[in-house]
Amino acid sequence: MKKVFPGLLALAAALLLSACNQLTQYTISEQEINQALQKQDHYQKQLSVAGLMDAHLTLSELSAAIGREEPNQVTLTGKAEVNISSLFGPQQAQMLLKMKAQPSYDRQQGAVYLKDMEIVDVQVQPEKMASLLKTLTPYLNQSLKTYFNQQPAYVLNSNGSKAESLAKRFAKGLEVKPGALIIPFTE
Repeated sequence: MKKVFPGLLALAAALLLSACNQLTQYTISEQEINQALQKQDHYQKQLSVAGLMDAHLTLSELSAAIGREEPNQVTLTGKAEVNISSLFGPQQAQMLLKMKAQPSYDRQQGAVYLKDMEIVDVQVQPEKMASLLKTLTPYLNQSLKTYFNQQPAYVLNSNGSKAESLAKRFAKGLEVKPGALIIPFTE
């Protein structure tokens, strides 16, 4: 009987510490961010380079890596299907994009934004289109930056779990950990 009691006491202490941790922060996993980003696959943009070309881009297959490549950064990858009308006639290409952003939490909206999005790498298929699409990259970069500064990547649901509801009401910022965003309730 005496040996069981210390084990139960240790288990109770572990459960209490776990419950306290759940009441002091809310964790948004990489998987949850990726599920929310899939809803943003509808991003489409018409870009023009005066007199040279018009391009219609559709962004898809967005995926985030949180704090893995760089501390306090989210790295996004995605695919952009590009339909081009130019002096050379209609053409199609695919851009594989790698982007970096700074996650930011807006307490009033209960939303996580990916601020200051920046394209850091572009791979183009077919390769012969790379020089043509290079002229579009600065326009696409600015467009994505504006879009992600205005559209949240993830919104807390006040009708969700108790922890998520608490996070929406008592959040005190945002921390980036490898694979997760942490919203602390206290400073």
